[in-house]
Amino acid sequence: MKVLIAPQGFKGSLEAVEVANAIARGVRQVFSDASLTVLPIADGGEGTVRALVQASNGRSVVSRVTGPLGRPVNATWGILGDERTAVIEMAAASGLPLIRRDERNPMHTTSFGTGELILRALDAGVRHVIVGIGGSATNDGGAGMAQALGAHLLDARGQELGPGGASLGTLDRIDTSELDPRINGLEVDVACDVNNPLTGPTGASLVYGPQKGATPQMAEELDSALSRYADILKRDLGQDVGAVPGAGAAGGLGAGLIAFLQARLRPGVDLVFGAMDIERHLEGADLVITGEGRIDRQDLYGKAPMGIAQRARARGIPCFAVAGSTGRDYHVVYDHGLDAVIGTVNRPMQLDRAIAEGSRLITEAAMRACRLLRVGMRIQAGREP
Repeated sequence: MKVLIAPQGFKGSLEAVEVANAIARGVRQVFSDASLTVLPIADGGEGTVRALVQASNGRSVVSRVTGPLGRPVNATWGILGDERTAVIEMAAASGLPLIRRDERNPMHTTSFGTGELILRALDAGVRHVIVGIGGSATNDGGAGMAQALGAHLLDARGQELGPGGASLGTLDRIDTSELDPRINGLEVDVACDVNNPLTGPTGASLVYGPQKGATPQMAEELDSALSRYADILKRDLGQDVGAVPGAGAAGGLGAGLIAFLQARLRPGVDLVFGAMDIERHLEGADLVITGEGRIDRQDLYGKAPMGIAQRARARGIPCFAVAGSTGRDYHVVYDHGLDAVIGTVNRPMQLDRAIAEGSRLITEAAMRACRLLRVGMRIQAGREP
């Protein structure tokens, strides 16, 4: 029996590779002679670099770059096995987890470090960059990213704008004459699972600004600043990005990547699975096991476990998920690819204990599921003539 083990990470507990290995231990307790393929997956957010590096036999790189508040941070990114593709998680350089809750202020946070990661990728000689843009701390429309790459964003006095989304309110013109020439011909794909425009009631500032520390007044100011930014991008670069679905992702980084790098915004699962050549791994599989920390209705909207389940169902391969918890509405996933959901917590326990014992609980859940599967196989064998 060939089993593909392809879970996402359990956020706040275990990374995807740890979850996959824990599931594999459970499977081997029941099907000791099974052929196991361990393939951690991601959807463009946290864990994307590690998943793609492992799947392609690539390598991880750590670079010192500018964090969202100007302090240096060590950001991990990857070069895939083909040596021509780099994968970057913008959150590694410009993400919300890099700053304390009391420091959150999208008026001042910058995406400059994300631009520096792209420069490091260019230094490595890559010609294709995959950018995951979840988890940002910024609302600067990718202005900082562009400045890191050599663009000049100038006020009416010809002075370079400072960091942060608020400074875009004084933007007068954009000069790309010193943009790094290696960008020409660079392919940039962006893993983006939201369709928010850059500005307006459903735009970057008003929808996502509050979770990054913006007050209602700040969110309105940021929205106005991004509107000015969009107007000048259109005038000076000929890029009309204001209403493009996804332009508002990551505080408007989606817009900046389109305008300065001619990036393509694509659904995260499709982009990541394509880079992982997921269909090749599904060939010949008899069973797929996926998983994540919580399964509920939200899984229907572009999450990796549902993506792998749907691809398995299209091939007629049974698929079950191991989950740390489930929402009340989790059963809807059965209509969209998953055949079963197995919870890891088998008795009442505190959340911190469940997290601490996560690896063991996942192994036990996978073992229970496989034992049930073996019962089904015996019943089926008994019915066959």
